[in-house]
Parts: sequence; C-alpha cells; structure tokens
Amino acid sequence: MAQDKFRNIGLIARSESEQALYSMRQLIHFLHGRDCTVILEKDIAGSLPEMGLQAASAAQMGESCDLVIVVGGDGSLLGAARTLARYDVPVLGVNRGHLGFLTDILPSEIESRVGQVLDGEYTTERRFLLDMEVRRGSLVMGEGSALNDVVLLSGDSVHMIDFELIIDGHFVYGQRSDGLIISTPTGSTAYALSGGGPIMHPRLDAMVLVPMNPHTLTSRPLVVDGNSEIKIQITTEKVKPLVSCDGTSGVRLQLGDVIAIRKKPHRLQLIHPPGHDFYQACRSKLGWSTRPGDN
Repeated sequence: MAQDKFRNIGLIARSESEQALYSMRQLIHFLHGRDCTVILEKDIAGSLPEMGLQAASAAQMGESCDLVIVVGGDGSLLGAARTLARYDVPVLGVNRGHLGFLTDILPSEIESRVGQVLDGEYTTERRFLLDMEVRRGSLVMGEGSALNDVVLLSGDSVHMIDFELIIDGHFVYGQRSDGLIISTPTGSTAYALSGGGPIMHPRLDAMVLVPMNPHTLTSRPLVVDGNSEIKIQITTEKVKPLVSCDGTSGVRLQLGDVIAIRKKPHRLQLIHPPGHDFYQACRSKLGWSTRPGDN
C-alpha cells in the first residue's frame, strides 16, 4: 500500500521515559518530513510542548487516525491495544522497553523501518483479546479486557486460593493453588511462559490455562479452543483474591464470585515492517540457540 494509506498518524508513549521522548522527537521530525499529520496522545503531549501538536485521547486516535505508533515496551502497547482494538486502526510498535515481542522496531531503525511501513511494505497480524467480567450474584462487580492474559492471584495473601474451573459449561476441576493464568497466544511469551506454560504461535485460535503453584503433582497447563467460555468460581473464604487484566489494578474477589472470560469480538490489527518472523524473535529474545556451525 502507498503512503496515502497512512496520512494521519497518532503517537503514544510513556511521558516519564526520557528514552521514549527522545525517540518521539526523532519520529515526529521524520513523519513531518513525509508530510504526515501527527497527533500526540494527551499524556505525552504535555512533555513535548515545543512540538505544538494536536493532542487526543487514545480513543479519539482510534476514530481519526490511519495508523497509531506506540513508542515504549510491550506494556505500553498492551494499554493502547485494549483501547484501540475496537476501532480496527493499525498499530505499530517501536521498542523502548525490554523483550519487545510486540514492539519490534529498534530505536536505531526508526526512520528506515517506519519509512518502509509508510511505503506499504509491512505485514499485518490480527491478535485476539479477552473480555473478563466479575459477577457477584446478579451484580457485575468489574470488567476488563486483555491482550496478554487474565490472571487470578492471591493478591497480598500468602494463602492459596480455592476455586472451581468450568469450560463451556463443563466442570473441569476444583483446585487449590496460588492462582491461574488464562493467556492468549500473544501472552504465551509473557507471564504464562514464566509459569511453565507453552509458547503458542500468534496465529493459533486457542487459549492456555496455566496453574500457579498448584497443590497437586498432576495439574498441568491446559490448551483450549479460542472460542471457549471460561468460568472460575471462587470457593475460598480465607483469601480475598484478585483478578487482573494485563497486570492492571484488577478486581478484588470474595467467596461465590464468578469470573467469566471469553474472546473479545474486536481484534487488534498489529503491523510489522518487512522481515518480521516469530521464530527469529524467539531466538533473539529468549536466547534460543542458532543452527550448529553458526557464529
């Protein structure tokens, strides 16, 4: 696709990161040189007053921009994704964080790689998100969405959680553990990986459920269809657990509460410059070995 596809470009970054601000200034000058209209997310606009650019919320960017570029780590992109997915606006990541499975453009490559995207040289992935709702009887106590994972955890307690797991109306098990991670393929290289879960290719239409320190020797990660409806009922009285989406503050739970998790109807449109390869990213970021004989 030609540059005309991406004329109005929104920029999102963490305002407290000096590295991100440096890359933002570089990116703004480059985009202006390509005759693009640049809009800054409100939280970052105050840190770049000298640019004199229009500011907007992430939701407003979703409605008006042709492309949104997120400068930061995967956490920054997760936050943007939860808002932008419903607008079907393409999202591109510049890595100013650590691993960067989602934000795959290096700061030194900003002009060359973003230039390729503006020239129509890119690939697109559709990543699904999860919707989460907490019910207490007939009341909705909280809700959220996640690109990586929904996590049930004990919060500030050292005690284990008792809960029951139901998938598509079928009772699976009652468990005592430190919690449960419900992850998308995108999140399989994040918290779920640390918990011993499998690495899932982003194109898979599946979810993985990873128990956290279960009080049994036979409980293992469980991979289910991506269209499954997952329900978790809290059966513990001693602990007030917490359920969190992508590491956000979450919802405090009590005995009898039910967490319902299902695929979100909207998908994130994540784009990559040429040459992006999931397995290469795994080799680079997870320290996998190269072929025998490679230097």
